[in-house]
Parts: sequence; structure tokens; C-alpha cells
Amino acid sequence: MRIVSLAAKRLAASLPTLLLILVGIFCLLQFAPGDTVDAMLAQMGGGDAAIAADLRRFYGLDLSVAEQLTRYLWRLVRLDLGFSAIYGKPVATVILERLPATLSLMGASLSFAFAAGMALGVIAARRVNRWPDTLISTLGLIFYATPSFWFGLMAIVLFSVHLQWLPAGGFGDVAMGYTGARRVLDIAWHLVLPTLTLGLIFLAIYLRIMRASMLEVLSLDFVRTARAKGLRETRLITRHVLRNALLPMVTLIGLQAGTMLGGAVVVESVFSLPGLGRLAYESVVQRDLNTLLGIVFVSALLVIAVNFLVDMLYARLDPRIGA
Repeated sequence: MRIVSLAAKRLAASLPTLLLILVGIFCLLQFAPGDTVDAMLAQMGGGDAAIAADLRRFYGLDLSVAEQLTRYLWRLVRLDLGFSAIYGKPVATVILERLPATLSLMGASLSFAFAAGMALGVIAARRVNRWPDTLISTLGLIFYATPSFWFGLMAIVLFSVHLQWLPAGGFGDVAMGYTGARRVLDIAWHLVLPTLTLGLIFLAIYLRIMRASMLEVLSLDFVRTARAKGLRETRLITRHVLRNALLPMVTLIGLQAGTMLGGAVVVESVFSLPGLGRLAYESVVQRDLNTLLGIVFVSALLVIAVNFLVDMLYARLDPRIGA
């Protein structure tokens, strides 16, 4: 019952946040030069003022900002993201075509960064001020300080061009026509380099947080008491210390969900992945307002969903939350 009440509170608090994000982005986009009609006319090689006026009237761009915003929010209530003039199909269809690539990249990168960061953080804490701790901390600093696009480009040069071990980009080999498990393996193979590129920066953060959290928990009284009672070190770490040390790590997942979405824009561009990041970039360039707002809406929902799951997991790890 306590978990259900906490879930209801978190979901209710998310609605105003989502509304503020959409209204803020909508208003900011009005200050950008040009609109969807300008981009369409540019693609067609130009057009006269009458055609431009008719197109703006058709897409509702001749209305005031307040009227456009009201119409857009009313469509959202009916779960209608509108129509993409640039792609010639509903925005929901365009986003659903690109969403699997972004979700796969984010899921793989987050899993890799969390698991590797936790393992390296534990090793560094258990060997504090020794060479493993120094080596891991130095690597973490290098990963954090290096731009993700540079990692991606160097990974392509080394593993794709010189060694020819991994594909340089794409979301699977379309020409081969794989299906079923073979298709899944092909996608996973193409995601190896993008996952490492996006995950290394977050791995550096997680290992530093895990190291500091482990050192803090290992200094607590209950750990010294357990050791005095003769509890084996491996059992002490896995059954008692890790549960408490993981709390800051879990919190960080929710805080960095939006950051990872932002990082996906760069990684998807470097590796030519057909995800939401590249779609957002293309929508900005082509001034496709409906598609861009749809991406913001879906991205906000993803971040809210991740934070909601993190809150539920945190409540399970720490019973004091939501009590």
C-alpha cells in the first residue's frame, strides 16, 4: 500500500512538469527564424507568397502563438501528436519508427555503464590507495574528460577501418534481410561501438560514485560489528554493504536519464543511427515544429518513466522512503 501511494504521488507530480516542458519548448521555438513552410518551399526550390500563405493557413501557422499552443495541447489530450509536413506522415508514426534505435542504445549504454561502474567502483574501494584504485580512478577521469564524439570517431578508425572487427554505423545490415534471432544479433553487433561510446562517460561517473559510497558504508559501525562477529568478507560485501552503497547509484540513474538522451543525439549522428537524436536534429534544421514537439513529449515521458521506476526501486532498497 505504501508503494502504491508513493507511485500515485510521483505520477501526479509529473504532470505539471510535463506541461511546463512542452509550453516552454513551444514558446522558445517561436523565436527561431523561419517555420515549416519556409523549409518546405526551400525543398521545392521556392514558391510565391500566395502558396506560402495557403500552406501556413492549412497548417495553422497563421494563428497567434496562444492559439497554436491551445490547439496543440488539445490535440495532446486526445493523444494526437499532429502531422509532419516534412516527412509526410503522422508524427506518432515517424517517432515510432525511430524510437527502437534510441531505446536500444540507451538501454545498452545504461546497463553497461551501471554494471561496469559498479564492479570497478567496488574493486577501487576494496583496493583503496593501491595501484588498482589509482589505475581505475585515472581511467575514469580520462573517460569523463574526453568528448563522446571523439571516442566515437576514434573507435570507428580503430575497430572499423584498421582492424575491421566491428561495423562503422547503422542499425543492422538491411541488405542481408535477417529475421528473428539473427536480426537481433545483427543489431546488437552494430550497437557495440555506439554503446561503448555513450556508456564510457557515464561509466566514469558511476565508478566514482560507487567508490565513494562503498568507502562510506565500509566505515559504518554495522560493518565493523559484522567483521568482529567473523562474517566472511565476500558475504559482508554482497549481502550488506552493496545494498546500502547502491542507493546513490540508483538515484543517479534517474538524474542522468535526460543527459543520456542528449548524449544520444551526438552518438546517433556519429554512427548514423536512425534514432530520436538524429530525428530531433533533422527536425530543427527543417523547422518541423510538430515533429520536434513530439520528440520532446516522448523524451519527457521517457525521463519521467525512468525516474518513476527509480523512485520505486529506491523505495524497495530503502524502506524509509515514502514511509
